[in-house]
Amino acid sequence: MFQLTRSVTWQALKGLQEKTAADRIRDYFTADPERFDKMSLRVGGLFLDYSKQPVSDEVLAKLIELANHSALVQRRAQMFSGDIINVTENRPVLHTALRNLGEGPLMVDGQDVMPEIQRTREQIRSFSEAVRSGEWKGHSGSRITDVVNIGIGGSDLGPNMACRALLKHRHSGLNFHFVSNVDGAHIQKVLSRLDPATTLFIVSTKTFSTQETLLNAHTARRWFLEQAGPDADVGAHFIAASTNRQAAMAFGIREENVFEFWAWVGGRYSMWSSIGLPIALSIGFDGFMELLEGAYEMDQHFLSAPFAENMPVLMALIGIWHINFQGAETQAIVPYDQALHQLPAFLQQLDMESNGKSVDIFGNPVDYKTGPIVWGQTGSNGQHAFFQLLHQGTRYVPIDFIASLKPEPGVEDHHFALLTNMMAQANAFMEGSQTGSRLDPYSCPGNRPSSVLLLDELTPKNLGALIALYEHKVFVQGVIWNINSFDQWGVQLGKRIAGEISERIDAQSQDFDASTQGLLALVREHFTSDGDPSGDAAPEDGKANEGKMEERRKDKGKAGKRDGKG
Repeated sequence: MFQLTRSVTWQALKGLQEKTAADRIRDYFTADPERFDKMSLRVGGLFLDYSKQPVSDEVLAKLIELANHSALVQRRAQMFSGDIINVTENRPVLHTALRNLGEGPLMVDGQDVMPEIQRTREQIRSFSEAVRSGEWKGHSGSRITDVVNIGIGGSDLGPNMACRALLKHRHSGLNFHFVSNVDGAHIQKVLSRLDPATTLFIVSTKTFSTQETLLNAHTARRWFLEQAGPDADVGAHFIAASTNRQAAMAFGIREENVFEFWAWVGGRYSMWSSIGLPIALSIGFDGFMELLEGAYEMDQHFLSAPFAENMPVLMALIGIWHINFQGAETQAIVPYDQALHQLPAFLQQLDMESNGKSVDIFGNPVDYKTGPIVWGQTGSNGQHAFFQLLHQGTRYVPIDFIASLKPEPGVEDHHFALLTNMMAQANAFMEGSQTGSRLDPYSCPGNRPSSVLLLDELTPKNLGALIALYEHKVFVQGVIWNINSFDQWGVQLGKRIAGEISERIDAQSQDFDASTQGLLALVREHFTSDGDPSGDAAPEDGKANEGKMEERRKDKGKAGKRDGKG
C-alpha cells in the first residue's frame, strides 16, 4: 500500500525543511532580484504574488514534483468528466458543470446533464427577471421588496457572501436577508422588520429535511399566515431550491417554483446552482452568469496550465509546505475590502468541511496533518485585533491578503489607505523590525509568510474566479493527501444525534452519557410550559404541556430523521 510520508519526494521535502529552516525570506529577494516576477502570475482579473512565502526554488521544484507524483492529473480529469470521485457516497462531483459554458455534452451515467443545467438556468433567469421587474406579485398584488433566504451551511454561506460582496450591483428596490441560525432570535429579528405582503422567502435545503432550515421555514410560514391571514397564498411568497420536489410542494410551494439541483452538488459547492438564486435576484441574471463565467475561466486555467504556472496548484502546494513541513495549524484569510467581510467564513466551511479528515479514501488512518483551521476577518480591523499575535506571538500563521485595486468613486483616499496598509503589513510580516540590536526583546522577528491576491476590481466575474480558485486549491490538497474532500460524516453525526435527543427529550433515557442526561434534565425543567423557558407554570398544567412538548418533539423529529447537507 502506498504511504505518502514514506515516498521519496516527501522525504526529500522533509530534508529541505531542515536545510532551509534558518533561511529568511528577504534573503531570497537579495539572492534573486527577479523573485517577484518569477513568483507571481495573473489569471484573468486576478493577480497572485506568492514571493513572500518561505519557499526556495529547490523547495518549489520538489513541491511540484510531489504534485506530479500524485493522482492529481487523473483525479482532475475524473472530476470534470463526471466520474465518481466521491467514493464514500458513490457520487460524481460536478459543481464545475454548473458553470460550464462550453458547447459539448457532459455525461453522467450515460446521460448528458447539460440540458438539465441549462433548463434550471433558464428557470432562474425567468423568475429573477419577474421579481426584479415587479411582474411577480405577492398575494395582495404588491411587488416584492424583501427577499429572505432560509438555509444553513452551503445553502447560506455562499449566496450570503456573494450578495454582500456584490452589494453595489444590487437591485435598488430589493433588500436581502439571510436566516441560518436555529436560534429563534435570528429569524424573529429579521421578521420584525418585514411586511408579509412584500416579502419573498427562499427555502434552500438540498433534501428539504435539514432540521434547522425547516424549523426556520415553518416559523416564517406561520408568521406569514398570522400576519397576512389564514387564506393568504403561501405559494406567492415561498419558493424552494431543493432536490425534493414533493416535500417542497407539501410545504405549500408551487411545483413550478421548486428550483432543482442534483445529488452530485455538494452543499459548500452549491452557489453555482439554484442555491445561487438570491445572487441572481440581487445582481440580475446577467450578473449571475458573469459570476459563472469567472469561475469557468478559472476552471479552464486549472485544467490546462502546467503545475508550475497553475494558480490553484501553487496555492495548494504552498499550503502543504506550511501544514506538513513547517508546522502551521491555521490559515488566516484577511481581505482588505469590507465587501468581502463574509469571505473568511465562506472559505472556512469550504476548506475545513472538505479536508477536515483523518482517514484516506480507503478508510485507513493518515499519519500526516490534513486541513488547517481557517479563520480571519477584514484587514484594517484585524490590525487592531489579532495582528499583534501574528507579528510577535509564538504561532506560525500563513496569511492570504486579498484586495481589489479599483476604488469606489468619492472614497479614493480611503482605498489608497487600505491598500497601503495591506502592503505595509505584508512587508512587516516578512521584514520584521530587527534593524538594530537583535537583543531588543520588543522587536518583531519577521520572516512570517504571506501571499497577496489582487482583484483588478470586485466584479461578479472576478469574484467567481476567486471562489473557484479556492475550490480547486482545496481539491488539490485533498488529492495529494489522498482523502475524500466531498463527504462530511462529522456533520452528519451531529445531525443524527440531535434528532435522537429531540425524539427522546421527554424520556428519562439511559442511552446517553451522564453529562448529556444531566443537561437534558435541565432542559426539561425549563420547558415545563409551552414556550415558557422560565419553568414558572403551575404543576397541574404539566399534562397539557407534556402534550405540547410531544407535538414539538414530533415536528423536530420529522425534520431530523433524514439527513440534509445544507
